[in-house]
Amino acid sequence: MRIEKLRAAYDLELRWVHFPLHPETPPEGRRLDDLFAGREAMLAEMMARIREVAAAEGLPMSDRATTYNSRLAQELGAWADARDDGGRIHDELFRAYFVDSVNVADVDALVAVAERAGLPAGEARQVVTERRFRDAVDRDWRRSRQLGVTAVPTFVAGGRGVVGAQPYEVLERLVVGAGARRRPSR
Repeated sequence: MRIEKLRAAYDLELRWVHFPLHPETPPEGRRLDDLFAGREAMLAEMMARIREVAAAEGLPMSDRATTYNSRLAQELGAWADARDDGGRIHDELFRAYFVDSVNVADVDALVAVAERAGLPAGEARQVVTERRFRDAVDRDWRRSRQLGVTAVPTFVAGGRGVVGAQPYEVLERLVVGAGARRRPSR
């Protein structure tokens, strides 16, 4: 993926910041055609763009028809980010949501995702049911608003940002402009 390519080429510290995309979505989810009622052309264009970008990156995608509330998934991700062994969680959450159309508001589904990422299921369940990372995600949401984030993904470096799935060259210009140093060639 583009981010991994950047991390291989440049000395970067990556930090996920969670963003409230449709936080009003109920736990059981919401059909995309309901969410975009009256804007069907926009939905079709958006889904085509997502499939195009995913195909260019070699990422599998489903033709999902439902969106789910991602708040608990974000809290699970914040917990995983605080661990030394949690790096795979974001890929597994992506797969669950965009490939397998899993309801990421469901605790049992999130525990299964954590297990696939190599994380302890019992601890993952406690983190999600006890909402241990609620405050961390609340801080991220405030930070997202301060940065002016309106969509995902948004990439920010050195006080500048770009929105949407961008070509590698755009992301490279962003990090170089922020002072990222190229790793020595091996």
